[in-house]
Amino acid sequence: MNGYSGTIVAVNISAAKGTRKKNVQSGEILKGFGIRDDAHAGPWHRQVSLLAIESIRKMQNRGLDVTWGDFAENLTTEGLDLVHLPVGTRLSIGRSALVEVTQIGKKCHHRCAVYDQTGTCIMPTEGIFAKVLSGGSIAVGDTIKVMQEDPSDRPDTPEK
Repeated sequence: MNGYSGTIVAVNISAAKGTRKKNVQSGEILKGFGIRDDAHAGPWHRQVSLLAIESIRKMQNRGLDVTWGDFAENLTTEGLDLVHLPVGTRLSIGRSALVEVTQIGKKCHHRCAVYDQTGTCIMPTEGIFAKVLSGGSIAVGDTIKVMQEDPSDRPDTPEK
């Protein structure tokens, strides 16, 4: 799967954690921090969150009035099978940003605004999280490319 790519559909930020994010069309990813002006940015392992528009469409097909940013993801992507990228996968974003997947899904310790409205949330099972290895400008329409993936880390790979 090395070398395959997708596209950024939305660049989302929020001023507070646990709230929906707003598509700001472009932004700056800061090394070791996350997206400038986003509440989730900081020196930890979940600096940038990603969710596929394909996952959001599944919720829309259930009749929910949701769109990008509603699940508090920073980057809404299209064309990448995010949940099957193993931890450690490196993704290039735009012209110069590089992130490394640190977590697939997350446990929700308290209900977010999306769960309160819809009764469900897809970030715990379909969102991924990454730390920023190198920063750069990003924008809607930019390419996200899988740069490195270790197939032995995949859960569906037979043991050797």
